Amino acid sequence: MKLLALDTATEQLAVAVAHGEASWTLNAAGGALASATLVPDLLGLLAQAGLTVGELDAVAFGQGPGAFTGLRTAVSVAQGLAFGAGKPVLALDSLLIVAEDARAQGALDEAPEALLWVAMDARMDEVYAAAYRRQAGRWQAVVAPHLSDLPTLVARFGSAPLRLAGNAPAAFGERLPLPPGSRVWDTPQDRASAALRLAREAWADGQGQPPEAALPVYLRDKVALTTAEREALKAQAASAGGGAQP
Repeated sequence: MKLLALDTATEQLAVAVAHGEASWTLNAAGGALASATLVPDLLGLLAQAGLTVGELDAVAFGQGPGAFTGLRTAVSVAQGLAFGAGKPVLALDSLLIVAEDARAQGALDEAPEALLWVAMDARMDEVYAAAYRRQAGRWQAVVAPHLSDLPTLVARFGSAPLRLAGNAPAAFGERLPLPPGSRVWDTPQDRASAALRLAREAWADGQGQPPEAALPVYLRDKVALTTAEREALKAQAASAGGGAQP
């Protein structure tokens, strides 16, 4: 099995290569840097693994949801490499990468088949969220990835303690209250390895698609606020906090 996996849906760039049972991984700063560093980074990893793009079985990519520019970067690079080498692509749920990373940190050690929520800051006072369960060695989406405002997501969480992965609790603090007893895994440990594990499973399950099927998952049509909307959000934040902060 020879695979390349890449994900730039968050502020962290993740790239990994599998050659048989061996793997090479890179977790680095992403965001605006991803478009400039992704290709050199992945070519460097391939060189370490002794592989060329043409020797790969497939190219896996994080299809989102996530940052607009990051998704465009991942899709464009994955599709270009796959087209050029005549290889299939493997589309990975970027929120599931967060869940798999949390699993590696022990999120499901005490209850392997427990529900694991993922909540990532989507900016504009919204959250990308989903819930997954792992059974028979594979993940299942119990609540599909979606875009939610904070009150709706809190209501959906309910009152039972949660297992929750992602940066939304840290980003929103008390504005995203969690049920008592909830546990949170909000710091990525090794997204690259998580993406590669999902890529291995996808390849083993025959999920390869032609390069033209490499498409991002956008959950938001609107990617920017107007000036008036930004001012309104600032006013709401100041009111909730008891006044403007210096």
